Amino acid sequence: MGLSEAELEEHCRYILEDRRILNKIVILCEGEIPKTSGRLSPQSYRNMDKMPDANFYHACVPRWWKQYRPQFINCGDRQDVLNTFFSILDLHNQNPANSYLSPHQLFAIVDLDIQIASIKNDYAFTDTDSIFYNLYEKAKINEGNCINHRIWVTGLVHKEAYFLTPDIQSVLDNYSNTPVYQDSVVNIEQVYLDIVDSLHEDIDLQNNLEKTFNRINYCSNLDFDDIKNFQTSWKINFINSQNNFDKNILSLALLTIAKAKKYWKQIQPPQGWTSSERAFRDGLTLEIGKFYSEQECDAKNHIPFFFKILYGLIEQE
Repeated sequence: MGLSEAELEEHCRYILEDRRILNKIVILCEGEIPKTSGRLSPQSYRNMDKMPDANFYHACVPRWWKQYRPQFINCGDRQDVLNTFFSILDLHNQNPANSYLSPHQLFAIVDLDIQIASIKNDYAFTDTDSIFYNLYEKAKINEGNCINHRIWVTGLVHKEAYFLTPDIQSVLDNYSNTPVYQDSVVNIEQVYLDIVDSLHEDIDLQNNLEKTFNRINYCSNLDFDDIKNFQTSWKINFINSQNNFDKNILSLALLTIAKAKKYWKQIQPPQGWTSSERAFRDGLTLEIGKFYSEQECDAKNHIPFFFKILYGLIEQE
């Protein structure tokens, strides 16, 4: 259930009147909006940086970004984020004296997802897929086009897909409370095989097959005729691959079209864990964010490169 019209306006006003956004880049993201007694309140927004998903992106900010670090704000579901982006600009323009926002420093990041989200406002791109195709090329960010985007989409299907990329195996292996998947220590390659085996069960994918497959048509060794052929060709190529580079390409292609959230939720705490599963997963998420904060900011690393682009705005001022 998205924000009502009244809730949306209230949400935007709380953001605009929050002094913490002064002289900062503001990034709207998907995620639960904290409430007090079931209602939006200014006090709730003071804890926003501690809320999943804002806290994940906050943890991803490169360590070298010392001053005026971005302010992340949960805005609900994907459509809520898009609505908030345009509504907050409208409200600011109506009464800039009551706003701490620098409009040119407002950004949003939303999940690519399987289904397309339309952008009905006066924006350079009409939907999330058109943003994706302009912003990414062969699983890398197209650096020359970044300046065109104030609304970003993830290069993988969901934010949670970045918790399951090949490089994250090292985080899982070294985490203090060893994560478990199906009663065994997590092996991300086994997760990929389970994901590809269940693709035919995804109704959204079935209903949007051609469009979704088009996102990864650079993988010329895969069979895109139907889901069954894709599953077979992907597994053959993955199992027979002789190097990590080829495996990584296949892994990222899979995570561009296959929903990752339910597999992330199957990663469990070890036996003897005394707190909640959510607490365990939240802690692991922040450790993954820390990993991304230490990575090179090149075009193949989507999240670090996103911050490189944003930091460039500060340097230009």
